[in-house]
Amino acid sequence: MTTPLEGLTAIVTGAGRGLGRAEVLELARLGAAVVVNDHGQSGRDGSGESSAGPAEQVVAEIRAAGGRALAHAGDVGDFQQASELVESAVSEFGRLDILVNNAGILRDRMVFSMTEDEWDSVIRVHLKGHFNTIRFAAAHWRERAKAAGGPVYGRIVNTSSEAFLAGSAGQPNYAAAKGGIVGLTTSTALALAKYGVTANAICPRARTRMTEDVFPDRPADGSHGGLDPLAPEHVAPLVGYLASPAAARINGQLFVVHGGMVAVVERPRVRAQFDSKQDTFTYDELDALLGPHYADRPAGETFAAAEVLGLRRA
Repeated sequence: MTTPLEGLTAIVTGAGRGLGRAEVLELARLGAAVVVNDHGQSGRDGSGESSAGPAEQVVAEIRAAGGRALAHAGDVGDFQQASELVESAVSEFGRLDILVNNAGILRDRMVFSMTEDEWDSVIRVHLKGHFNTIRFAAAHWRERAKAAGGPVYGRIVNTSSEAFLAGSAGQPNYAAAKGGIVGLTTSTALALAKYGVTANAICPRARTRMTEDVFPDRPADGSHGGLDPLAPEHVAPLVGYLASPAAARINGQLFVVHGGMVAVVERPRVRAQFDSKQDTFTYDELDALLGPHYADRPAGETFAAAEVLGLRRA
């Protein structure tokens, strides 16, 4: 088996179940030592006895297959606990090379009904959680680069969403957080390139515990060789590739991935430019320019790219 990540260390957040679990298993399969982060991992069985939580179960699975893994129960939305997460990887395995930010929650509601806590909690876990781990991983790589006198190895894979691209009406908090993650990714990609670090974002579509109310039940037609088209296992190979040495030239990019398909999302482009004939625009001049421009546009069209929701494997 090819092990392109042999000798490297990875962190995956929210890795006890769903997408994160599939991603961390793939990184381990490709040879990486992994830190499996899942907040509140401990549990109790029906008898009241302590039982292994999701992260510990994933670690046991990786170790049983001959891999190296460590469980971490920290909350990535907490600045100090995110620092401790990065420190745990360096302490246990000697270095950090790969950071996959996946942890997230949903608190769906229309914008006119959303509570302050529903907004704050989603922004905290998704957007702040991404920043927190990146902040400490970036400092680690910067210090290593300074000590080495040149670039080191670093890979960041962040998790955005089609909700940001398509403008999901019932998820204003989630769409905002996921849009912010794309901005964070491109900024990080430019800031860390000189240290040898790449940062990319994926928009995965997968059937997980978090999305069980979003996607319909799995089709029973046996398509895709029996694997659910929305199985997290369709997403994990792209994460493994972006984390590998082969992806060194891929930086600051956004991908949509699901069901045996990967789409590269083009960056925004300017559709039209209007220049004032005076020092600055007047109301009438703007009306004369923008009015006709939008009169010819399709009704209901916005900056959102709802067409991405129609992407399917050919």
